Amino acid sequence: MKGKTEGMSVIVKTVACILTVPAYIFGLYIVIRGHLTPGGGFAGGAILATLIAMLLVSFGRNLERGFRKESLSVLEILGMSLFITLAFFGLSFTFFHNILANSGGLFGMSVEFGPNSGYLNTGGLIPVMNIAVGIEVFSALSMIILLMLTGMKEEKK
Repeated sequence: MKGKTEGMSVIVKTVACILTVPAYIFGLYIVIRGHLTPGGGFAGGAILATLIAMLLVSFGRNLERGFRKESLSVLEILGMSLFITLAFFGLSFTFFHNILANSGGLFGMSVEFGPNSGYLNTGGLIPVMNIAVGIEVFSALSMIILLMLTGMKEEKK
């Protein structure tokens, strides 16, 4: 047992590697399509943080060294700052005006009256704000998971 590598068994590591790309794509899908379907920034960020938890549990200290609490903190501040900046842009024109809606650019396609047909670029500023919330939630939950993991290892010593 002493010669065993850090982390779980080879099978768990292999399954974690196989699930990494689909989980990452699913998390991004939930974040970006949050204005059309249930979900959004918080749910997608939580899914992406769960991916980090799965990798940290599977690979142990080998992967823990790659994550820095400082970089996650900077990413969290970036997400919060982006969200607040976008909110102030909405407040500066009129009260909660969606400045990108019907602008013709990215996320600005006009929508006809009636149910939304599912076009991704019809949300205006909402998808961009979902991305900001997803960045913040992902980094905050990943930092909590990382701190809990390092705290457990210090307690064992």
